Amino acid sequence: MPPKPDAHGPKPAFARTTVAVLLMAVAVVGVASLTRAQGPSSAAGLWATDGYGLVVDVGADSLGISEVTKVSCIPRVQGRASAVPAGALAAFTLAEEPITFVILPGRSATEARLHVAFAASDMIIRRIDRKPAVCDTPTPDTPVSNFDVFAQTWAEHYPFFAERKMDWSTVVAANRSRVSESTTPQELFVVLAGMIAPLQDAHSGIAARAIGRSFRGVRRTPSFLAAAAREEGYALVTPHLTGPLQRFCEGQVEFGMLAADVGYLRIRSFKDYSTDGAFESDLAALDTALDTVFARAREWKGLVIDVRLNGGGADPYGIAIARRLTAAPYTAYDKQARNDPSDPSKWTVAQPTVVRPIDRPGFRGAVVELIGVQSVSAAETFTQALVKRTPRVTRVGEATQGVFSDVLDRRLPNGWQFGLPNERFVTDGKSYDITGLAPDVAVESFTPAARATGKDAAVGRALAILQGGQVP
Repeated sequence: MPPKPDAHGPKPAFARTTVAVLLMAVAVVGVASLTRAQGPSSAAGLWATDGYGLVVDVGADSLGISEVTKVSCIPRVQGRASAVPAGALAAFTLAEEPITFVILPGRSATEARLHVAFAASDMIIRRIDRKPAVCDTPTPDTPVSNFDVFAQTWAEHYPFFAERKMDWSTVVAANRSRVSESTTPQELFVVLAGMIAPLQDAHSGIAARAIGRSFRGVRRTPSFLAAAAREEGYALVTPHLTGPLQRFCEGQVEFGMLAADVGYLRIRSFKDYSTDGAFESDLAALDTALDTVFARAREWKGLVIDVRLNGGGADPYGIAIARRLTAAPYTAYDKQARNDPSDPSKWTVAQPTVVRPIDRPGFRGAVVELIGVQSVSAAETFTQALVKRTPRVTRVGEATQGVFSDVLDRRLPNGWQFGLPNERFVTDGKSYDITGLAPDVAVESFTPAARATGKDAAVGRALAILQGGQVP
């Protein structure tokens, strides 16, 4: 299946939505106008994605998507026809959950775009005459076959083996001999999880519900807070506030004042902003919250934005916030997916996301952003979206987690699900995968020693920067 969220809450590229919001999202990422596209007249037929390893079968009233590698072809998605928005070729709602795919015209008769609202880009799809030969027969459900599908999927889609200093072919060779037709599910799980654990990639994971096992990668530092300790981390800001925090968006967005002229905006996640979880409901809730937050922003000298304990969510929400902070449009980043099963250095055509000012309450003055190792995924693309903002945003804290891609969700023949990143976000020719975005001012807030003070060192430093009027 196409990218979707993982346990850390990163960007749900394909999630509950409506077709009206899909078209809004097309405008946000800055793709070509539908009226100017010279695309196909019909979506019916077979298509293959650039990158992502998907074959899309479009019928008159049905949609089928298969996950394909050199050694496997696994049918995954079935959809039924739904209302088609103006300018689109077709729209389909999945049978198993309320997710809508819209097929948009491309730039030629053999090209189209597969779009959903939570993604910062579309998938480019191209017409093919027939499915790959590997789809002619079902992929076997055996321990060896499951191992091969897992290994091949990572080989074809993961872009960062070199940066993570892992020779995947060596890892595969060392572990394939441990798997035979008599390998138990528990033994197979240990092998597969052990292969990817050294990556410490927070967008990697495997879930074997049938045996009650799961694994998620992550990079930890001394500042990393376990779930039970996060409320303690959140509470450290309290001594710095002039009053209680206001809560919005089901508690995921909070606002208060650090001084009479310095605001404090904490974003706990980029998802779950409404009770129904629909994209349009979440976006409406966020916009309403931001109207309240920025209602008196003209009186401010500065703003602190805190995403240190933010597990991610959907990129467009970060863009919606960035729009409140700029007076002029600028490109936040270009998004690309790995586009060659044999060569991780080849990428799909870049698709830009542009931050455009909005005629609603906002703040165009000095901003300090608090970041850390638990700024993950959509929290990182939000941070990246502020890199070219004017005036420049000052980052305080520690480097972010270093995972920007949506999670490419896949299924093994035995039904287990696994995920991996296959994309990069690029600003001025640079991506921040692996290393994360670094702070301008390094401050530890959540180490045991820092928490023992009872105060938030990063908040204190941010306030000093803003009240001092100088960017370090």
